[in-house]
Amino acid sequence: MSFFHACTDLAPAYLCKYQDLAIYLLPSALLALLIRFLSARYPVFFLFTLAGTISHEAAHFLVGLLTGARPVSFSVIPRRSGNSWELGSVALSNLRWYNAAPAALAPFLIIIIPIIVAFWRTQAGLKFELFDIALAFALAPQFLSFWPSWVDWKLAVRSWPYLVFAAAGWWLMAQGPRFPA
Repeated sequence: MSFFHACTDLAPAYLCKYQDLAIYLLPSALLALLIRFLSARYPVFFLFTLAGTISHEAAHFLVGLLTGARPVSFSVIPRRSGNSWELGSVALSNLRWYNAAPAALAPFLIIIIPIIVAFWRTQAGLKFELFDIALAFALAPQFLSFWPSWVDWKLAVRSWPYLVFAAAGWWLMAQGPRFPA
């Protein structure tokens, strides 16, 4: 029995179709967990999170620029904030109900980077080369930075009208298409 058939016994076929991507990204995801663990204990490992912090804040900045939130400052200099560290920040001067959620939740777009790289590296089949080790180190911080911070989530709530449209869309999708007989 092939691995694909074993996969389809456990998961839908459309997920198994992308198993090469998942296997390719697994070392980066595990490395991200290791970096998270080590950076909490040894400050020198904050250097490994720098690429992710730059991506996270750049996502806020670019989406803020595109949605009219008017970014006014960009920082990736870590600073102490109470008992934790603030690794970066972007100040937006025109945050409104229509652009708060897109600007605050923009880091979700970062996960596209590892997926694109995985598509590129697995298009000819799954194989690992020396170059893929360097890519794993480059992609690991992206896994650490794609989730919006607690502050980001609080800012996204300013876009509450989106929640009404999202709930209505979810309800319509849950109803399914209804065709007359």
